[in-house]
Amino acid sequence: MPAPFRLGFLSHLHGTPDPRRLYRDYVELFVAAEQLGFDSVWVAQHHFDASAGGLPSPFPFLAAVAERTSRIRLGTAVVTLPLEDPLRVAEDAAVLDALSGGRVELGVGSGGGPDAFAAFGRNFASRREDNSAALRVLTAALAGRPIDGAELRLQPTSPALAERVWQAAFSQDGASYVGAAGSRLLLNRAVFSSTERTDAVQAPWAEAYLAARRAAAGQAATGQAATGQSPAGEVRIGLSRGVFPAADRRTAQAAIAAPVMRMAERMIKAGLFPGGMKAEECFERLHISYGSPEEVAERLASDRVLPLATDLIFQFSPAAPPLDEAIAALELLATQVAPALGWQPQRAGG
Repeated sequence: MPAPFRLGFLSHLHGTPDPRRLYRDYVELFVAAEQLGFDSVWVAQHHFDASAGGLPSPFPFLAAVAERTSRIRLGTAVVTLPLEDPLRVAEDAAVLDALSGGRVELGVGSGGGPDAFAAFGRNFASRREDNSAALRVLTAALAGRPIDGAELRLQPTSPALAERVWQAAFSQDGASYVGAAGSRLLLNRAVFSSTERTDAVQAPWAEAYLAARRAAAGQAATGQAATGQSPAGEVRIGLSRGVFPAADRRTAQAAIAAPVMRMAERMIKAGLFPGGMKAEECFERLHISYGSPEEVAERLASDRVLPLATDLIFQFSPAAPPLDEAIAALELLATQVAPALGWQPQRAGG
């Protein structure tokens, strides 16, 4: 029986302040993910703020991962497109796709804080409009269309990558936009601004995305689709969820309590969380499933978005366990948690 979802692992590359060791450890972690049968690995892009994540340049890092792996998909979640030249993103992604044998999953979004936008000389207020404009340039270049009406075209060519573009959405309207654009959808691990459980908030977003994809397909079938739109990729919903399995709930909580509380403090300062929250409340607001593998699987099984997802993408963030502990947790996810939800692993070379 085919697996009902593909299994991914996402990292923000938190950890040691030594960048050489940091990047080498995460390459090893991603190699371990392939050996455990994970279908994809993903990295987040962050500029200037190590507390948010340690990787500003995803493509060189993923090229290193590509050289050590043979099967696992390589994803960005996400490249902040309004801060980039979209043609350069297309070139970098196309080179990585060639090196990896067509394994790139290109996730983009309009996110990022105002400080990063100021540092790059970009307008934070117009980030959504700028993202849409950049996305049109990016997908057209990947699809092999002439650039700016000239005869110039992207090299290396990578037309299939145009159908593997994912977009992050942080609202129901945003999810509808992603569906209408023909992209794949990425949903964040938690909705930080809501007191409701994250899956309850995001389930209507996933449904809106699917409705928009159906509407776009209907328009295309009747010849009503807008000319020049980007190629529509496969309908995919990538559901990111924070997890940490361990021998039992107390062990898991002790292992990740400190980074969780630090992240909660940042949310309090940003006005997204109320002050005085207890540890259990912080774990809930950050939507982290933790404890024994059985407890983690039980929590995930109740997630309202999971039945709509094609890809379940685990992450430990804000926790950053040492490499050996991270590999041990990955093994629990691949051998106990994900199979309990219906997934079956692939093996390296399979």
